[in-house]
Amino acid sequence: QVQLVESGGGSVQAGGSLRLSCVASTYVYSMAWFRQAPGKDREGVACIELNGVPMYADSVKGRFTISRDNAKKTLYLQIDSLKPEDTAMYFCAAGPRCTWYSSSFGAWGQGTQVTVSS
Repeated sequence: QVQLVESGGGSVQAGGSLRLSCVASTYVYSMAWFRQAPGKDREGVACIELNGVPMYADSVKGRFTISRDNAKKTLYLQIDSLKPEDTAMYFCAAGPRCTWYSSSFGAWGQGTQVTVSS
């Protein structure tokens, strides 16, 4: 079972930036970031294929940048221009292909909290 460990979350002011990281214990194919706020459904934020092709949710496009370093087995999410509505637990996930459905991903990290104050 692949293990995923996220880091980089924190508390920041609106307009600030964060860089999240996710280290995988083994080689993986597609990797994604999901987020879940209290009382809300888990939503896909960004996903990246093994070949580097990215996908973004409309709500974060232009502000979030997903990337990966296959040699380091590490996934990144650069978050700029943070908004209070970005506040959520961010989860790293790995699966066979990029989709917006959480059930498509078989491996999940423990999550890293992002809190944005107005």
